[in-house]
Amino acid sequence: MKKIISLSLSILMILSVIMAFSSCSSKSESAVKTLYVYNWGEYISDGSEDSLDSNAAFEEWYYETFGERVKVNYSTYSSNEDMYAKLSSGSVSYDVIVPSDYMVERLINEDMLAPLDYANIPNIKNILPEFYGEGAEYDYYDEGNIYSVPYFYGMIGIIYNTTMVDPEDDDLGSWSLMWDEDYAGNILQFNNSRDAFGTAQYYLGIDVNTDDESEWRRALELLKAQKGIVQGYVMDEIFNKMESGSAAIAAYYAGDFLAMYENNEDLDFFYPKEGTNLYVDAMCVPKTSENKLIAERYIDFMLSEEPAIANAEYTYYASPNRLVVESEEYREYMAEIKEDAFEKMYDTDGVNATAYVNLTNEKLVLINKLWEELKSDIDVSPTIYVICGVIVVALISFISFFAIRKRIRSKY
Repeated sequence: MKKIISLSLSILMILSVIMAFSSCSSKSESAVKTLYVYNWGEYISDGSEDSLDSNAAFEEWYYETFGERVKVNYSTYSSNEDMYAKLSSGSVSYDVIVPSDYMVERLINEDMLAPLDYANIPNIKNILPEFYGEGAEYDYYDEGNIYSVPYFYGMIGIIYNTTMVDPEDDDLGSWSLMWDEDYAGNILQFNNSRDAFGTAQYYLGIDVNTDDESEWRRALELLKAQKGIVQGYVMDEIFNKMESGSAAIAAYYAGDFLAMYENNEDLDFFYPKEGTNLYVDAMCVPKTSENKLIAERYIDFMLSEEPAIANAEYTYYASPNRLVVESEEYREYMAEIKEDAFEKMYDTDGVNATAYVNLTNEKLVLINKLWEELKSDIDVSPTIYVICGVIVVALISFISFFAIRKRIRSKY
């Protein structure tokens, strides 16, 4: 009897221990918070090719610093407009987003961003004075950086394949290269309305922030004229197409040129003489965030030295962080990619550049309408008509054959 009682007590103790561990495990798992980060594709060091995994490093740093477990749920978008559509739908709540300047301004105007508490972002001291602080030149979209922290910046230019584009071509150095019929079927255009219209507006000498509807329609007509020679409208797909040599010319962001050049040294790049877009991408916290404190600490972590340099080396975009710009390691890394890479990204004083600003709702509706008109106005080539004609003749012949056969059978 004593043995049975002893055995029962032992079993009860074991079960109690198991339940205690199970309870602790359950509490531990439930204590893990999820931080939802929504960023551009190819826009953070992700651990590939021996790079720092910035999100994993943040998770580790956060636990070591604050004793709490955080899991980063990281997803990407390919354009500001895609990000805005997802955010404004309310279907998903994000904690950190990285829109471009004009989109930051729009989100502020629509009361969709939360003011930042800089007590949680002490590394803001690492941002260069041109981008943050009194007298900052590049806070035009969010004066005083109340809602945003600069992440990267840069300009748009034209990438071209030197083996496919004539080095003596008079269009080199100009937006006109994007409309050169000699390269029909080998030209890639932006698949977002603001940048695509920008290429036409700069070419025509039109203010990219104009309120004049007729000027937007002029740009639309030029884009329509370009459609017949465009291979496709792309965003992230540009990497594969330009690196593989399946396209010759594309308008895109300067930082991404260096990423492509690393995989195809036949590529080159220029800022068009007519002018181009200067942009700043900034980290923001949406008003709907359920983890604002963690989001601000995430932003602060990204401004610290190791992730800031790792992200700059991974993306090749120009950094507003002085720890990056002053790093000899970073300069040497850029020189290994391309001898003049650092200068191409940072020494751009001679470039005629302007920024997009947020447009009125009326103009945004107009641009969406014009963009839909451009994308839906498909030119049907003569070949299509021939193919359709052949199909129609074949169908008629097929029907006639069976009708005649049926008549013959009924006769006999």
